[in-house]
Amino acid sequence: MIVKNNYDKCLTNFACSIRKYFELEYHHKTLKEVDDLLERYQPENVVVLLFDGMGSRILKRTLEEESFFRKHQIEEITTVFPATTTAATTSMKTGLNPVEHGWLGWNTYLSPIKKTITLFRDCEKAKTDVCMEFVREKERFVSKTIVKEINENKKFQALEISPFGDHPYENLEDMFHQMEEETKKKGKKYIYVYDEEPDATMHLYGSDHLEVRTLIEKRSKKLEELCSRLKNTIIFVVADHGHITAEPIYLKDYPDILDMLERTTSIEPRAVSFKVKEGKQKQFVDIFQKTFGNYFSLYTKKEIMDSKLFGDGKECEWFEEAIGDYLAIAEHSNKYLVDEGDHILYSQHAGYTDDEIYVPLIMWHS
Repeated sequence: MIVKNNYDKCLTNFACSIRKYFELEYHHKTLKEVDDLLERYQPENVVVLLFDGMGSRILKRTLEEESFFRKHQIEEITTVFPATTTAATTSMKTGLNPVEHGWLGWNTYLSPIKKTITLFRDCEKAKTDVCMEFVREKERFVSKTIVKEINENKKFQALEISPFGDHPYENLEDMFHQMEEETKKKGKKYIYVYDEEPDATMHLYGSDHLEVRTLIEKRSKKLEELCSRLKNTIIFVVADHGHITAEPIYLKDYPDILDMLERTTSIEPRAVSFKVKEGKQKQFVDIFQKTFGNYFSLYTKKEIMDSKLFGDGKECEWFEEAIGDYLAIAEHSNKYLVDEGDHILYSQHAGYTDDEIYVPLIMWHS
């Protein structure tokens, strides 16, 4: 298969540039343009602001060239595979590729506990109760973040501003207010900021909806206003992935395929892992190709591993089993496969179209 993610110029590499600036070890190439900017300006405050779902192709369709975001975009890079928040933000927060950190998608099969877990919700797929077996061993499955490593080293400071961390915010204004207040504090520091938009709205209405345009324009203008007040600060704006308006295919309508599966599907509805019952592999491939071959490319585990689709590095202990026997990827269509526990959304990601995998790298400095 052809790997479109550029693992020399992706979110992992950007994160490794951050690691380098804050004197942490890193295991992948850094981005030279980012290294040069940090070396040249030596900012006291390094802010990374990640807008969920704000892919570069969407940004280009949404904003005028003279808008703050587009005017300050220095590069277009790729996300990791798959183009989804679970994998991409984990790479951004750690400097590791998905093959290393193992958070492959919204639902990931974890062989040490033999369960498919909705990772951000601590529950098994299609269930709502917390999976205590996962929670008890969660440290085993979680890679240390850049923020945590910086603070453990105690030479510099770091924090994460997000709805889910130690520094949550109430709304967009509060998010920017917290950013500004943190930059006023003394000392060299890393500030990672995560915003759930425009992803949440795109899932409901599509990437080109007027409401999405309004959200992105507002963020561009708000950041421009904030930057006029900042000192000794460099801000990078990125996204974890883009979006595509998508159409569901319900696997419940294809019992012949479901009957051949050993466990539920996993990873993502546009990058679907299948674990097939022993002796059913050939039959599965034949039926899948006849049924979904126009919409999905089907790859074997060996093809996926040989291609290094999930990046290079030391494989985490559950990586190989998490791939399953086959991975179906929506490379050229807008379809997604829905199994029990998957969400029906108007717009999706994790497939392999340009709208999904390319993200902006925007930079401003005081």
